[in-house]
Amino acid sequence: MGLLRIARTPLVTVHPNATVMEAVRTMHQESIGAVAVTEGNVLAGMFSERDLMLRVVSAKRDPEQTHIREVMTSPVETIARDSTVDEALKVMLEKHIRHLPIVNRDGNLCGMISMRSLLHDKVEDLTVQLDSLETYFTADGCPG
Repeated sequence: MGLLRIARTPLVTVHPNATVMEAVRTMHQESIGAVAVTEGNVLAGMFSERDLMLRVVSAKRDPEQTHIREVMTSPVETIARDSTVDEALKVMLEKHIRHLPIVNRDGNLCGMISMRSLLHDKVEDLTVQLDSLETYFTADGCPG
């Protein structure tokens, strides 16, 4: 199954000229830990809570005066929309990232997958498998 079924859609984005404070307000309103930074339909970067801590707070930059383009992560790792949950999880673990933009064949941004949503999906899947096994092993009518 494709990733969009568990992805954040519609995607929350900010413009590279937005201030850090504007991005933080957006992230707070949407209860998310990262936003895609886009110029038109083009993905320019990502801005996350980690960027905020490492590139703004620890550098003692003014969030009202600092533009996202100055502190965003770029280039950005992406994944194709027809990829599997396992493929996305592998990329995120290997690259040590918690948010992964999803793109279509044309490279257009379609959604954002988070480590939290991937793990939640995996837990649901494993729960269904466990329930199925429990049903199988506890079925009436032992042979013999």
